[in-house]
Amino acid sequence: MEALIEWFEGLGPVLSALVATLFTWAMTAAGAALVFPFKSMNRRLFDGMLGFTGGVMVAASFWSLLAPAIDMTGGEGFAKVGPPAIGFGLGALFIYALDKFTPHLHINFNKDEAEGPETDWHRTTLLVLAITLHNIPEGLAVGVLFGGAALGLDGATTAGAVALAIGIGIQNFPEGLSVSMPLRRDGVPRGKAWWYGQLSAIVEPVAGVIGAVAVMAMRPILPYALAFAAGAMIYVVVEEVIPETQRDKYTDVATLGFIGGFIVMMSLDVGLG
Repeated sequence: MEALIEWFEGLGPVLSALVATLFTWAMTAAGAALVFPFKSMNRRLFDGMLGFTGGVMVAASFWSLLAPAIDMTGGEGFAKVGPPAIGFGLGALFIYALDKFTPHLHINFNKDEAEGPETDWHRTTLLVLAITLHNIPEGLAVGVLFGGAALGLDGATTAGAVALAIGIGIQNFPEGLSVSMPLRRDGVPRGKAWWYGQLSAIVEPVAGVIGAVAVMAMRPILPYALAFAAGAMIYVVVEEVIPETQRDKYTDVATLGFIGGFIVMMSLDVGLG
């Protein structure tokens, strides 16, 4: 693992962010590829995997993003939490705005439950857009952390950025499946279902590079940027992931999956970071 971290350090922050987020995209594509050998998936397992995704995102939001943002903010008392609190709120409001102005459909929801402006877009497009919104803050988080590590700021390390990318990659695997499998179940051809599944994560490399470049260009924004990504991810979990796991009778499985995902991401961040 040390060799991998040293390799990333040699790449520089922008290229590191690109490579790491290409990995997270590839994990989404790999998950979506399960549509080739399978046409359907056990609902209990599916809800457990969604819960796992939520657990990883919540743990990453604190251990990889909020905690470093607080550590690198100067001052004492309430002054120390000012920038992280502002960034966290802005991140949540950013996804809220995208949610309101972008037509999309959450997994396990019916077409008439689509959110955002009314549209006659196909169910396929709405599903992909929902997961795409989900993936923007994930890519941004990886890029921002690599940028902070390159600046040598307290709380931001290359090891922590690598741990975050691994954690997001792991939880992206079921995300890809969560797009391709419902499409396949609706009669979409396997190849097309896979294409839409992987397409939902193509924004991650773009967001990752933007995050790294922004932090390198404007060093003082790093605490805000880290907290911004955390706020966006928490909003996605509460507004999207958790409701999606409550649509059937396997809520206990989803909850246990959430706990498992949290433990995995916490272990990765503390163990590697």
